[in-house]
Amino acid sequence: MSAATNTTKFTENGLLKRPDVVLIGGGIMSATLGIMLKKLKPEINIQIVELLSSVAMESSHAWNNAGTGHAALCELNYTPILENGDVDISKAIEINEDFELSKQFWSYLVEEGVIDNPAEFIRKVPHMSFVKGADNVDFLKKRHAAMTAHHFFDEMEFSDDAAQIGEWTPLIEMGRDETDEIAVTRVETGTDIDFGSLTKVLFNHLISLEGVELATTTAVRDLDRQKNGEWEVKVKKVGDFFSEKINTPFVFIGAGGGSLKLLQKSDIKEGEGFGGFPISGQFLVCNNQDLVEKHCAKVYGKAAVGAPPMSVPHLDTRVIQGRNSLLFGPYAGFSPKFLKRGSMLDLLSSVTLDNIGPMLAVGRDNMNLTEYLYQEVINTHADRMDLLRDFFPGAKDEEWDLVTAGQRVQIIKKDSEKGGKLQFGTEVVASGDGSLSALLGASPGASTAVAIILEVLEKCFSDEMEGDGWVAMMQDIVPTYKKDLSTDEPLYNVIRTKVDRSLKLI
Repeated sequence: MSAATNTTKFTENGLLKRPDVVLIGGGIMSATLGIMLKKLKPEINIQIVELLSSVAMESSHAWNNAGTGHAALCELNYTPILENGDVDISKAIEINEDFELSKQFWSYLVEEGVIDNPAEFIRKVPHMSFVKGADNVDFLKKRHAAMTAHHFFDEMEFSDDAAQIGEWTPLIEMGRDETDEIAVTRVETGTDIDFGSLTKVLFNHLISLEGVELATTTAVRDLDRQKNGEWEVKVKKVGDFFSEKINTPFVFIGAGGGSLKLLQKSDIKEGEGFGGFPISGQFLVCNNQDLVEKHCAKVYGKAAVGAPPMSVPHLDTRVIQGRNSLLFGPYAGFSPKFLKRGSMLDLLSSVTLDNIGPMLAVGRDNMNLTEYLYQEVINTHADRMDLLRDFFPGAKDEEWDLVTAGQRVQIIKKDSEKGGKLQFGTEVVASGDGSLSALLGASPGASTAVAIILEVLEKCFSDEMEGDGWVAMMQDIVPTYKKDLSTDEPLYNVIRTKVDRSLKLI
């Protein structure tokens, strides 16, 4: 990357003509990367391009995601049963540590004065797992034993006692048949996060810095690699007839569901073969405030057969812009749009010669997912309420309203054995020379933003990230960078206590 200068030219609409970095997308990922780059290299010039009229209006918006601080405390899909009957907690350990890295970054921003009041976006809300039936109760007991043996999860409590469960989460027991065999685990120090509020705080700080420009209502029309190795980014203001061109050494595509089609426009060989399968989400929202106030937990259950992991049902306390809400879902649906405000042609136009094979293979091998989505689409309000009543037997139809949440695009990629596979989570795709990076996929996404952005930095700024200077600065920003919290219990306890105190969680 070339050095920034103080004589950067501007076009008529306020876009930087030759920034050092172009960030596409106004979500939590671009905000995190932008702030980190300005801390590591203050003189850098950054152009942010967002299609909508403001930042944090798509996936990062509070109503478009579950708001769970994904730390693998309650998500049963992160702890599968192995063939020998053991519970594998390795994925849970990885996600928990990634979430702690995010908390460290936010704590650093509190200490730096970037975040005034962390309670505006993060609050302590217990995380609980809920199961029903003898076999599932046995699984939860085994999972609890495996997880509490590790210091990340030693606070986790287990109960199959109705009175105790009713004390922890009254709605689970309200109206329940006494013969039901149920059990829960509980971690009191779980969190609920308003990622929309957090993203806006980060962007407000970022655009206040010298050399940072934000262009909203601006679409990226094309990405062309130039002979000198730089990128020509063609952008167009919504409503304008003519496009503008921005030249830059580095492009980051953090546009949520829109990332796949932009990656395809770049034509980098590392992006070949990727496809996407869009899944929309809906939630039931409680309109009885008395019930809202009785429940204070994020209670996760087991996914239905064929359901994607992002569709694990949960009964959630949410705090959005200071107001308590109670949600249940998600109910999956199908829309060919890649963004909530996208085009009905998104899916069709994303099909290419290099990804049609993997996409057809995934369709062939995931008929149970197709059946699940079909059933979800045809479900009535009564059907949705029946699923809710597995969690809250006393739920009344008239006290719950349906809202549409965000759109997610699950990754489809080539597979040497099956031809293609449907992959969950977030994947960093980077060009071989590190001049372009794109994020594909979904959950746990925002909760692990810092770990994801660290991977982007290591792939695209490898020389700097291996040098003592950037490593030292990064360890100031994220104290346990290049350290292993999963094996260093004393360090984990010290850092976590400091961070939780800074974020007003204790």
